[in-house]
Amino acid sequence: MTVQDDDAQTPRRRRDPWRIAVPVTTALAGALFVTSAISSEGGDLRKEGTDLPALVEQRRESVAAQQQVVDDLSTQIETLAEDVENREVTTARQEVKALRGPAGFTEVSGPGLRVSLEDAPREVDEPGLDPNLLVVHQQDIQAFVNALWEGGASAVTLQGQRLISTTGIKCVGNTVILNGVPYSPPYVIEAVGDVGDLYAGLDLSGAVEVYRDYADRYQLGLSITTKAEIVAPAYAGTVDLQHATPVG
Repeated sequence: MTVQDDDAQTPRRRRDPWRIAVPVTTALAGALFVTSAISSEGGDLRKEGTDLPALVEQRRESVAAQQQVVDDLSTQIETLAEDVENREVTTARQEVKALRGPAGFTEVSGPGLRVSLEDAPREVDEPGLDPNLLVVHQQDIQAFVNALWEGGASAVTLQGQRLISTTGIKCVGNTVILNGVPYSPPYVIEAVGDVGDLYAGLDLSGAVEVYRDYADRYQLGLSITTKAEIVAPAYAGTVDLQHATPVG
């Protein structure tokens, strides 16, 4: 009986692993089928007649086609940028360069006039005389500067500083402020241009004529000389415009 019992139990021990493995394998296969169905969205994961090398080559061709599109667009962008640079930007730069000279941002040299203005001597004193009549004011300097420009000056300097259309000359006491720097008399104005035309500009200025009258009467300093060579440096100050606005 002992032998029979052992023989009867042996087949049962051999069948037990299979009884467990079969359901597990079936479950795994089912899960694989479900995953494949979800991934393929109802279609074949791998179409009949295709293989991995062909799929890789297809993807490579697709990427190459997209890269060609990118390259074409990049070329168009570069062409448009060059077109803008050549046509618009270059034209604007040429216009700015052409205006630098007239605007005062390049050095100018040539024949011209030198005008020197100075306060009257201290010994000049008359009872009841307004002391303001014995000093040079900003309007006097501006009168000569404007007259020289009217006479066709290509460049004008004051105390060696180039004057441009936005330059402000301010009078503070017995000094003149130019670009934030105070100057005391004599005030030296130099203009580059045709000497005859510059003299004509001075002769036609009513404000200059008034100063000449005061110079004769109150001994204000006035000296006008012809120079064979005057060098007007390029304007080196700020070009920011500043202005006052009424309060309220």
